[in-house]
Amino acid sequence: MSGFQEGDFDVKIEGMQEEEIDALLKKYKRLNKYRKSSICAIKTMDGSEDIISSLVEEAEDVNL
Repeated sequence: MSGFQEGDFDVKIEGMQEEEIDALLKKYKRLNKYRKSSICAIKTMDGSEDIISSLVEEAEDVNL
C-alpha cells in the first residue's frame, strides 16, 4: 500500500502545537490537490487563477 498513513509525519517545530502542524499539513494537501486539478489548469490558461500564483509569488519574495 502506498501513500502516507496517520502518524507518518513526526515533525517538531518550536513554537507550534501539534494541532497547528496538522492543520498546516491538511491545508498543504488540499492546495496540492487543487494545483494538480484540471480546474486549476484551466484557470491558469484563462489567467483567472489567483490562489496558487499568489503563493508562488510570495515564495519567490522570501528567497529561501
